[in-house]
Amino acid sequence: MTTAQIALAVALCLVLLPLGLAKIAAVPFMRRAAAHLGMSAGHYRVIGALEVAGAVGLLLGPVSVPLGVAAAVGLALLMAAAAVVHLRHGDPPARAVPAAVLALAVVAYAGVAIAAG
Repeated sequence: MTTAQIALAVALCLVLLPLGLAKIAAVPFMRRAAAHLGMSAGHYRVIGALEVAGAVGLLLGPVSVPLGVAAAVGLALLMAAAAVVHLRHGDPPARAVPAAVLALAVVAYAGVAIAAG
């Protein structure tokens, strides 16, 4: 367990938990985002649940490295897919940047977690 691993886990959770919970709760902003991307509210709730589960996995990563790395890999795939979905729906590239940055950040977390052992 390293300071970098903990700092990345906390920072990522501060971003992913509120977004995931907002998707699960289907707040109006998230319902509009789902509709814009052609997704049902139920599908968006599943994505939110995956984000919350991944964030919890990152927080547990310092205790269980395999769990943290698995959560990071899952989140990296989810965020990369989000960036692709935004681009395929004709959104400007700037709309895909947050998801791409989160994907890179969770990959960094995985690297730090593996290096820490």
